[in-house]
Amino acid sequence: METTRNWLLPALLAAAQLAWLGPAAGPAGVTPPGPAATAAVLVAVAVETVALGRRRREPVQALAGALLAVLIGSTAWDAGYFGVSALIALYSVAVRRPVPVALRALAAAVAVEWLLSLARLGAGAAVLPEWAIAALVYVGCAAAGEGRRQWLGGRSAAARRLAGAEEARRRAGDRERRRLARELHDVSAHHLTSVVISADAALRLGGARPELTAEALAFAGRTGTETLTALQRVVGLLRDSDREQGRPMTERVAELIAGFGRLGPPVATELPGDLAGPAGEAVHGIVREALTNALRHAPGCAARVTVRRGDGVLDLTVENAPPRSPAPSGAGALGSGRGVAGMRERAAAVGGELTAGPGPDGGWRVRATLPDSAGPPPPAVAEQAWWGTALRGRRLADPALAFTAVAVPLLLALIGVQDWDGVDPQGTVPQLLLLTVLLTAHSLPLLWRRRAPWAALLAVLATAWLWPPIAAVTGLPGRVSENLAGGMLAEFLAVYAVAVYDRGGSRTWPAWVAGAVSVAGWLIGTAAADGALSDEAPARVVAALLFVPLVLVLAAPFAAVWGAGLAVRRRRLRVLDRDDHALTTALWLAERAADAERGRLAARLRDAVLRHTAALVRAAH
Repeated sequence: METTRNWLLPALLAAAQLAWLGPAAGPAGVTPPGPAATAAVLVAVAVETVALGRRRREPVQALAGALLAVLIGSTAWDAGYFGVSALIALYSVAVRRPVPVALRALAAAVAVEWLLSLARLGAGAAVLPEWAIAALVYVGCAAAGEGRRQWLGGRSAAARRLAGAEEARRRAGDRERRRLARELHDVSAHHLTSVVISADAALRLGGARPELTAEALAFAGRTGTETLTALQRVVGLLRDSDREQGRPMTERVAELIAGFGRLGPPVATELPGDLAGPAGEAVHGIVREALTNALRHAPGCAARVTVRRGDGVLDLTVENAPPRSPAPSGAGALGSGRGVAGMRERAAAVGGELTAGPGPDGGWRVRATLPDSAGPPPPAVAEQAWWGTALRGRRLADPALAFTAVAVPLLLALIGVQDWDGVDPQGTVPQLLLLTVLLTAHSLPLLWRRRAPWAALLAVLATAWLWPPIAAVTGLPGRVSENLAGGMLAEFLAVYAVAVYDRGGSRTWPAWVAGAVSVAGWLIGTAAADGALSDEAPARVVAALLFVPLVLVLAAPFAAVWGAGLAVRRRRLRVLDRDDHALTTALWLAERAADAERGRLAARLRDAVLRHTAALVRAAH
C-alpha cells in the first residue's frame, strides 16, 4: 500500500507528460520538440519520476531532483514541459520537515523559477509578472504543506495522548498495587521498627533498670496503636487521612522527625516554612524511609535532615553517622529490601532524582533534588516577536497569507502597467513602490489573525482607508482602483480568521457586514479619487448611487467566506470534542480500575494485616 502511495502520482504525471509529448497531443501552435529536445524531456521525466517516488522518505533530495528535472525539461521544451514536480516536492518538504528547512527549500525553488524566466524573457519589465506569479504559487504551496504538517502533528499528539491514557487504564491496577505496597512498606517499616526497638530495649533494661521496662513497653503499645491507625488509612479508612492531608506539610515533616528523635538522639533539622504540593509529599515519604533505615541499621547515631530551596528546586539531604554497634536483633529483617528503590520512585514520580550511598564520614547519605511546586514562580518569558511566532511557532501559513494578500493586487498592477497610457515608464517604478507599501501595510495585520482576530480585522479595514486620500494627493495614474480591488483579499482572510479563531462563533456575524461595507466604501472612494468614475455626473452623486448596490454585491462573498470559516471552526471543535471524550473516558476507566484494585487490596488487608496488628497491640499492653 505504501509503495502504491509513493509511486502512483509520479507514474500518472509521467504518463501525462509522455502523452503530451506525442506528435498529435502537443499544445496548439507550438512546434513539437526535436530529437535532442525530446531526449532531454525524456531524461527530465525519468529524473522527476524517481525523485517524486522518494518524496516521503527523502523530501529534500526529492526536491533537488525535481528542480533538476525542471531545469532540463523547461530548457529543452519550455512550451510543453509541465514542471509541476517541483511544486509536489516542495509540498512534501513542508509537510515532513521543520519550517527553517521548508524556507530554504522555498527559496531554492523560487530562485530556479526566476532564473528560467530571466533566461526566457530577459531583463526587463516583462519578467516581473512571471516572477510574481512564481513566488505566489510556490509560497502558497509551501504554506499548504506547512498547514498539513500542523494538522498531522496535532492529530499525532492527540493519538499519543489517547494511547497514553489507554496504557494508563491498562496499568492502573498494577500502578495502584505498587503504590499501596510502597505506602504499606513505609508505614509498617517505620512504626514496626519502633516497636521492635522498644521491645528490645525493654528486654535489655529488664535487669539493670527495671523502672524503664514499663515505659518501653508503653511506648511499644502506643506505637502499635499508631501502626494500626496508619494501616487503617492505607486499607481505605480515610477519615484520619483526610485530617492529615489538611495539615501543613512542614508541620507533618517536623512531627515525623520529632517522633524519630524520641527513639534516639534528637535529629538536627533544617526545613523551609512552606513545603506543599507533590514535592512536599515526596519529602515526607523520603524522610520517613531514610530515617527508618537509619534507625534500623544505625540505632542511637546522630542524624540530620536538611531541606533547602533554590532555583525552583528542593534540595533534600538525610545523613546519619556510622553505627557504633550492631543493630538490635531482628530489626534488620523488618524491611522488604525496597527502601532505596521506593525513595527513587517517590522522587521520580514528581520529576526529581535521588541518590543514596555512603557519606564522607562513613555514615549514610540520601540526597534528592525535587521540582519546587510551592516555590516562587519562574520569571515570565517575554513574548516572542511576530517573526519568532511565525517561524519558531511553526506558523509559516500566516506570513504566506500576508504575502499572498500583497502579491495578488500587485500582480494585477504589474499586468495593467501597459494600460497606463501617457505615463512615462520611468515614472511607474516609484508608483509601484508606493502601491507595494500600501498593500504591505494593509496585509501586515494578518500575522496576528490567530491570536487577535478582531484586532487584525479592524486593522485591515482601517489601513484600506489610506488609499483614497493617497490616490487623490499623489495623483496615481490610470485606473488604480481596478488594481487595488485585489486588495480586498486581505479583508476576506481577516473575516475568515474571525469566524475560525474567535470564541464568539456564530455571534461574529458583524465581521462580514463590516467587511462588505468597508470594502465598498474605500473602493468607491479610490475610484472617485483616480477618476475611474463616470465624468458625466458629479463623483459624489455617482458614489452615493453605487454604494448600496456594491455593498449588496459584496455581502454575498463575504457572508460565504464567514460561513466557510464557521464550518471549519465547528469541524475542528467536533474533532477536539471527540478526542476529549475519548481521553476522558480512558482516564475515567483508569480511575475505576484503580478503585477496584484498592477495594480488592483493602478487603484482603483487613483480614491479613489489621487482625495481626491488633494482636500485637494487645500483647504489648
